[in-house]
Amino acid sequence: MSPTDVGIIGFVVLFLLFLSGMPIGFVMLLVGFLGYSYLVSITAGISVLGFSFYSTLAYYPLSVIPLFLLMGQFASSSGIVRDLYNTAYKWLGNMPGGLAIATIGGCAGFAALTGSSVAASATMCVVALPQMLKHKYDSKLAVGTIAAGGTLGILIPPSIAFVIYAIVTKESIGKLLLAGFIPGLLLAFLFMLTIYVRCRRNPDLGPPGPSVPLKEKILALKDIWAALVLFLLVIGGLYLGIFVPSEAAAVGAFGALVIGLANRSLSRQDFFRGLFDTARLTAMIFVIIFGANVFGYFVARTKIPFLIVGFINGLAMHRLAILAVILFIYVLLGCVMEAYAMIVLTLPIYFPLILTLGFDPIWYGVLMVIMIEMGMITPPVGLNVYVVHGVARDVPLMDIFRGALPFVIAMVICIIILVAFPQVALFLPNTMK
Repeated sequence: MSPTDVGIIGFVVLFLLFLSGMPIGFVMLLVGFLGYSYLVSITAGISVLGFSFYSTLAYYPLSVIPLFLLMGQFASSSGIVRDLYNTAYKWLGNMPGGLAIATIGGCAGFAALTGSSVAASATMCVVALPQMLKHKYDSKLAVGTIAAGGTLGILIPPSIAFVIYAIVTKESIGKLLLAGFIPGLLLAFLFMLTIYVRCRRNPDLGPPGPSVPLKEKILALKDIWAALVLFLLVIGGLYLGIFVPSEAAAVGAFGALVIGLANRSLSRQDFFRGLFDTARLTAMIFVIIFGANVFGYFVARTKIPFLIVGFINGLAMHRLAILAVILFIYVLLGCVMEAYAMIVLTLPIYFPLILTLGFDPIWYGVLMVIMIEMGMITPPVGLNVYVVHGVARDVPLMDIFRGALPFVIAMVICIIILVAFPQVALFLPNTMK
């Protein structure tokens, strides 16, 4: 068989094993090792295993992953998220759908502390869902808002998805993190606008809450000082060139720990649970990266990426049409695949094509992450939907998918804006010191 035929068989086996429930990291590791060994030799396959394992663990920029995760764990246990949500509700709660709008605000704030969509969805489900149901909000709107708002965790910096993208493509981690900031705020605004328009047309979906005096709103701002300090430490330090990404992550994790201890809201149990959860999530992500490295050697040997690039270059299509096809494929993959797996699996194929078409790699990274966000709330494998369902077991799974559907439209609008005006994503990275 030709290397290309072996590659096609490898991809088929990969998807079959993935659909069987086998963890994607181990799937890529197994298929990559067997495929590379078949094409070259078993000795070469073992060498690739050893080199990939060492290069993954020894790659210093990867240290930002456990540190950002740890910062999120400490911030979540310290009550910072609850304070963010309460403050957002006092400012926005009297609008149509005000509680849901405040939930998006809380999700955006939490995203600026964690970089994890799953953590944002789970936490906001515990904090916000009881309040929305108590105030007679439509259950589909409530759970859909939380599922969609949680996706902001991988777009607004710090973002683990951008870190993995940077590691795979060798792009600047700092520039990618900053590139997600304005699009993240734009998408949060579009989510809020979606809720406002729907609740304005049908007040029964989300009745407005009581008005809060301006003085009380201003006083409530004091409760978000911790989140603001952490955000300015991490993102401000990156933007001004004071910290490299790994240093910013370490400062953020230490700052979250200090705030939790100072507020006496971080117990010993919270501390050790945070360490354990960080270790567990870090191990999962590292296995995916390790497996992706091995699989990448196999894919490169099959020459499939080069054949795809050559085929598309031969098509009489505008480069924006090709980009649209690539983004649509991410929607399809998001229906059956986890976010980090999509990044490491598709970039070896698509990234050379993106560079050939003349697109900015930082800008494309933002588009890709938004498409991955879309996949996190679309059936059948919408990860955020399953996280929300795990907390809100009384709400049918399909109701959560239906509730999240209007937010997919907002994501499409955000993509259109970014394609029309790339500087929305590139302005901050281009001014970075």
